[in-house]
Amino acid sequence: MSRDHALGPCQPEMEDLAIIQAYREKRHSVCFRLLHDRYAGKIYSKAITMLRDQDEAEDATQEIFTKIFLNLGKFQGQSKFSTWVYSVTYNFCIDKIRKEKRSRELFADELENPPDVEIDDDNDQELINMQVHELRRVLLKMSDADRTLLLLKYKDGVKIKDIAKMFDKNESAIKMQLKRAKEKAKRFFKENSLSTIER
Repeated sequence: MSRDHALGPCQPEMEDLAIIQAYREKRHSVCFRLLHDRYAGKIYSKAITMLRDQDEAEDATQEIFTKIFLNLGKFQGQSKFSTWVYSVTYNFCIDKIRKEKRSRELFADELENPPDVEIDDDNDQELINMQVHELRRVLLKMSDADRTLLLLKYKDGVKIKDIAKMFDKNESAIKMQLKRAKEKAKRFFKENSLSTIER
């Protein structure tokens, strides 16, 4: 039996949407396994960055893939599959952190090397100019929603239109929420700087 025949309707070179469509039509386990192999490493990387624990990240990766498997029928292709997976991963980890009420220094390592992002206003420049330890303190004071939004934009370089799809909102709403989050971050930064000077 040839390798291609063993893989059934799905082949490694196929695009995500084609694999998903083939899985929906044939329910062939190999199709989902290809998606798992393609995204498991990325999901684990994001989970360990957020949860800061190897065992928890491994468990989270499995749980996230279970959610993806159970909800694959809901994916309509309005965004890239990778964006949808990214959204499921972020939401799962944020929910886990919130439920356990943990206050931790999230994303410390990756903040050292933020991606290139478009500078929309002065608040953008102030965020970019913050030192890593300063930015970390600011993020820990923010709500889960605001922190996630800022990290998606400034750590991961996700475009506004993709963030909007992830949260099922229009781009204007995301831009407004992002603007308010940046203003809060700027205010927290100034308050932290003043308290440091007063000590």
